Amino acid sequence: MQTEYFRAMNSDIVLVAEGELSQVESGLVAVQKFVDTSEKRFTRFSEQSELSALNRSAGNWFQASPDLFQVVKEAVFYFHKTNGLFDPSILPSLKNAGYVHSMDEIRRVGSAPQPDRHQSVSVSAFDSIELNETTSSIRLPADLQIDLGGIAKGWIAERAAHLLSQYSSACAVNAGGDMFLVGYPHGQDSWEVGLEDPRNPQEDISVLLLQEGAVATSSVVKRSWKQGNISRHHLINPRTGEPANTQWLSVTVLAPHAATAETFAKAFLIADEDETQSLAEQNPELTVLAVDMDGNLVSLVTPKELSHASH
Repeated sequence: MQTEYFRAMNSDIVLVAEGELSQVESGLVAVQKFVDTSEKRFTRFSEQSELSALNRSAGNWFQASPDLFQVVKEAVFYFHKTNGLFDPSILPSLKNAGYVHSMDEIRRVGSAPQPDRHQSVSVSAFDSIELNETTSSIRLPADLQIDLGGIAKGWIAERAAHLLSQYSSACAVNAGGDMFLVGYPHGQDSWEVGLEDPRNPQEDISVLLLQEGAVATSSVVKRSWKQGNISRHHLINPRTGEPANTQWLSVTVLAPHAATAETFAKAFLIADEDETQSLAEQNPELTVLAVDMDGNLVSLVTPKELSHASH
């Protein structure tokens, strides 16, 4: 099993692949190129990205690449599927909370800018976006700006894993907590995946035995910063426009696809008690694990027997 580490999307990227050496090495190179190209397309931290061009075009039709069109289409789907708890139109709120630079830059500087008291707030709902399937065109309402960071990262991880699988017999891609698994290591019928303790990232709170598919974790700890004397994190509650006040340190979702796992991890972390119950009832096929403020691992939705051994 070969392993490759690199930094992209303000995240640690880990590629793992099994197979013939030269083939796997070619696959690792191809995946890094794909991730680099995709990051340049979807980042909101570059004025040259396609996402930034889409945001600048708000109010007008925008001719999108197939990749951007697909991710925006999936984002609208999951906006509805999560009852609006996943909402990419929280970009103005993210900026107001100080998330105006990449996390790598915020960590380097050590703080975030103070909020803009004259922040313009969107009055359009995310689902008011118009999509033209025939021409792959998108029209954002004139007052809407979007951030596709999380769902794009999951989508990239899944696409990267399928690309790597063309060069290997079994592989996994982990993009900062968004993971996709293809095939199985030789002689095994599952993958062993450590579930990180959000209080101590060097330790695992559990080891999961997983089938092929996606795993995604959202955490209030990973992307956090100080804005003046106030602690902030990147998970905005679209109901309030503020970083979510949540009872969980992290939420992990197992699902067939990375976009599903990513969006529901965010939704369950943000959800209040009533919303959590509603999401669980509406999506019984998901496996949802949460870590509370005391470090206890709790199952929010467990549709089937889940193999894991707590450390």
